[in-house]
Amino acid sequence: MCVDYRKLTAVTRKNKYPVPPMNQLLTVFNGSSIFSKIDLPGAYNLLIIKEGDETLTCFRTKYGSYEYLGMPFGLTISPASLQNLVNDIYYDLLGIYVVLYLDYIMVFSKSEEERVIHVSTVLSGLRASNLFAKASKCLFHVSIVEYLGYVVSCEGLKMNQEKFHQILNWPPPRNLKALESFLGFASFYRHFFKNHSKKKVHSQVSSRKIPVFPSMR
Repeated sequence: MCVDYRKLTAVTRKNKYPVPPMNQLLTVFNGSSIFSKIDLPGAYNLLIIKEGDETLTCFRTKYGSYEYLGMPFGLTISPASLQNLVNDIYYDLLGIYVVLYLDYIMVFSKSEEERVIHVSTVLSGLRASNLFAKASKCLFHVSIVEYLGYVVSCEGLKMNQEKFHQILNWPPPRNLKALESFLGFASFYRHFFKNHSKKKVHSQVSSRKIPVFPSMR
C-alpha cells in the first residue's frame, strides 16, 4: 500500500544524501565473471521513524486509522535515507566488489574463491544490521544477470532485449507528448546510441516547429 504523502512532502526537510546515478554504478564490473544479486524487500519499513513523528504518517482506512513505525514508501526522504543506510553498512566494499542502489545489491567477483568470501561478507553485513533478503528474488553465482535495467556479464553491459525491442517497435509519434514519451524511454539506453544527444536535440527542435508528424521514424 502506498499513501499519498504529497502534503507532508511539501513541508518535509529534504534528506540531501545522494542516490548515485545508475550509469556511474555500472562502470565497475570490468574483469568480473561471477555475479550475485540480492534484493531487500521491505527495506524502507526497517528504517525506524523518529519517536514522536509517527503521527505524521497517519492514514485512514475503512478499518480504522493507522500510523507507520517504520519508514513507508512514498515519503520524499525514503530513498535517500535507505541509500545512506546501505552505504554505511558496506562503505569499505563500495566499488571493490559491491554496488548498491537503494534495496538492490550487486556482488561481483572474478573467481569462485572470491565469490564465496564476497557473498558471505555481504550477507553477514545484512544479518548484523537486521536487514533481510528474499531468497526467491536473489541470484547467486551467475555469469549473466539483469541489474537496474541492464544485462551484466563478463563481456560488459548490454541492453535488456525486451526493452530494446520496445524501442525498435515503438509506433511513430503523432504528437509532442508521444515524442517526449519515446525520448524519455529511449534515453535510458542513450549510451548505446551513436550521436544520441544530437538526434534528441533535432527531434526536440522539430517537435516545436511541427506539432504533428505522422510519418516520423
